[in-house]
Amino acid sequence: MTESNDASVRLDLWLWAARFFRTRSLAKQAIETGKVDVAGQRAKSSRAVRVGDALVVTRGDDVFEIEVRALSDKRGSATVAQALYAESESSRERRAAALAARQAERAGYQAPQSRPDKRARRLIRALGDIDAL
Repeated sequence: MTESNDASVRLDLWLWAARFFRTRSLAKQAIETGKVDVAGQRAKSSRAVRVGDALVVTRGDDVFEIEVRALSDKRGSATVAQALYAESESSRERRAAALAARQAERAGYQAPQSRPDKRARRLIRALGDIDAL
């Protein structure tokens, strides 16, 4: 970890080191598609990240609002990666609420016990073509 306040690290490298993305190329792709904001603005992957910067990282359905606490250009363990940033409490609560909503949506679904029979397959095919009924 780099501890100096005047030091900086590339954004894609820091996101990879902080374990938001599995590879640097995935981090770079997320930055280029606008899923990462630095201080409320879209950034390039080569942008320098400094301690104290505010980031908004969108990964799938999750949105992380974080503040950079330390810099690193090497990927370490998860505990080391979590020391690189601090997530806001409101962000953590929103992610937990969104997770609970997604789990509630899936709660009522039950997979069928067996494959559809001949009549059910015909009805399923007919759903694609309303005029077939």
